[in-house]
Amino acid sequence: MKTTSLSEFQNELRSTGAYATAPSHRAKKRARPSALATLRYSWGVTRVFPFCAITEPFGILTTQNWAKACLGVVNVAEKLGMNVTVEGFENRLAVDGPVVYLCNHMSMTETILLPPILLSFGPFSYVAKASLAHLPFLEKAAAHMGMVPISRSSPREDLMNILRIGTERIQSGQSFLIFPQGTRCEVFSRAKYSSIGAKLAERAGCPVIPLVVDTRCQPTRKKGLLSKVFKDFGPVDTSCDIRVACGPAIPCGKSRQIHEAAFDWMAAKLDSWGLPTER
Repeated sequence: MKTTSLSEFQNELRSTGAYATAPSHRAKKRARPSALATLRYSWGVTRVFPFCAITEPFGILTTQNWAKACLGVVNVAEKLGMNVTVEGFENRLAVDGPVVYLCNHMSMTETILLPPILLSFGPFSYVAKASLAHLPFLEKAAAHMGMVPISRSSPREDLMNILRIGTERIQSGQSFLIFPQGTRCEVFSRAKYSSIGAKLAERAGCPVIPLVVDTRCQPTRKKGLLSKVFKDFGPVDTSCDIRVACGPAIPCGKSRQIHEAAFDWMAAKLDSWGLPTER
């Protein structure tokens, strides 16, 4: 069984706007859902964190190396017999310059899966909860890789920081990734869909690219003893595949119109995948 390399993955995205797991890169049989499958998958997701913590002090953490480490989630999913499908990035190829990416948030998986995808189209920064950067030795690595931390204790202060820093990054040529739901949610709901990304796009004068992910293969743990320590890493359902889709660019304009257009496309795409939405 072959392993998908970063160059193969990104070259396919840049040339076709899509990626689909090849049969030769996937286990012939899906692994049974089990504690071992969960452990293997979770390591494929989380190994990027010790990698960044170890390499940053030695000055060898680059965006290329970060993307390679993040691609581990694709490799482990394929080794477990799951398919990884990425589609619609011809829409990103059609846009020159930086954009604001807006994406739904289902699990830890997309926070690791998106970097090798988005870095195929240029540098980007992203918003994440500040507690991630406070893990041992990760603060400098997270900042180096473009993370903009938010505390969630002061929504107004978070908004102002994102608008200020995001505009600076976009004007310097970097795209910016935001999860408008703020936290992981099984249901894509208008009530929890923030307009912060649309406001950033209006202020920075750039288009929005809406994204959606289906990463229900590893849900967040909601109860039980393990939820206290391993909340982000629920039992893996190997019968589920991983999907990412990119929508058409939404031109810069008034934030309200951008906000509605992005939500409508994202909700419609999730509906077509049979995932729950609330409008």
